[in-house]
Amino acid sequence: MATETRPLDAQLPVEGERRRDFLYVATASVAAVGAGAVVWPLINQMNPSADVLALASIDLDLSAVQPGQAVKVSWRGKPVFARHLTPEEIASANKVDVASLRDPQSLADRTKPGNAQWLITLGVCTHLGCVPLGAGEGEVRGDFGGYFCPCHGSHYDTAARVRKGPAPKNLEVPAYVFKTPTSVTIG
Repeated sequence: MATETRPLDAQLPVEGERRRDFLYVATASVAAVGAGAVVWPLINQMNPSADVLALASIDLDLSAVQPGQAVKVSWRGKPVFARHLTPEEIASANKVDVASLRDPQSLADRTKPGNAQWLITLGVCTHLGCVPLGAGEGEVRGDFGGYFCPCHGSHYDTAARVRKGPAPKNLEVPAYVFKTPTSVTIG
């Protein structure tokens, strides 16, 4: 009886290679799904909780705020000042040479078109995070008629732009949208 010899590469059938490739792909796929199942809860736990999302935006009714007055509300744990500027305060803010400011912004940059009388800013000093005075009735408004930070002496003008003191930037303007002429959504 004669034995037949075959070349070495002919000993592996093509189907075996296909099965091995399938096993590699299947194993990698199961490992990827398993890794995703482990990693997703870790990533998802970094999302904000429901109570934080509830504070993501607030509606503010400005109808009772008279010209020259301001209101203070809390949004995301920070104070927000909404100020109804008088025509004199608007004129005073527009007279300032923007190039002379430490953080150059015009009043138009800080308010919404058609609503220049409403200035909405975060009530947090940009120096070290104190709450400036000037939003409440009878509070000190500083040398420029806007806000005054009692912690380190920063003075802000009527457009909440830093004019004097150690604060490096103007009071921050949060994202907001007017729903009606006297109703605004902050956030």
